[in-house]
Amino acid sequence: MKKVIKVSVIALAVCVGAGCATNSDVENLQSQVNGLDTSVKQASADAASAQAKSAAAEASADRATQLSQEANSKLDKNFKRSMRK
Repeated sequence: MKKVIKVSVIALAVCVGAGCATNSDVENLQSQVNGLDTSVKQASADAASAQAKSAAAEASADRATQLSQEANSKLDKNFKRSMRK
């Protein structure tokens, strides 16, 4: 009977010890998940910022193309006018 009680107490101690290690592991994993969540949010914000800058750059490039075409058109008109004279 005493032997069964001793084995039970040892088994209980091992289970409690394993339970504490598991809680610690869960807390560690939760900390890592929280860190990754923060990283994902930051990466998402960076991507949104980059997308906005890309859109602004595209608009500037479109405007530059438009101005260039207008300038070329004016130059062509002036050249044709000068060739008629």
